[in-house]
Amino acid sequence: MSTEEKTSIPVCPASELSRGERRIIEHEGEPIAVFNCDGDLLAIEDRCSHDDGPLAEGNWNPEECTVECPRHGSIFDLHTGRPKTLPAFQPVRTFTVEIIDDTITLEV
Repeated sequence: MSTEEKTSIPVCPASELSRGERRIIEHEGEPIAVFNCDGDLLAIEDRCSHDDGPLAEGNWNPEECTVECPRHGSIFDLHTGRPKTLPAFQPVRTFTVEIIDDTITLEV
């Protein structure tokens, strides 16, 4: 059984991502979106599983922790990466988010 080694990467100082804000970063060519849902930090790959569009550019609801794909309207749960509506039916990847030394970090 193989275990995939994880790497922690910095996103930004925790003070720079207030409640209701999002930030898109890139790691090794992969865009990742980090959201502050009422103090809960969540991260997903910034790619709609339906058509590879830029998912995090869509409308998002910080109270429900969802984001809507701007191309075809699929709504994704930021906790699980699973789509809540069609046309998407495959989940997107999620990432563990931590605050280390006042810096938001992702485990990739």
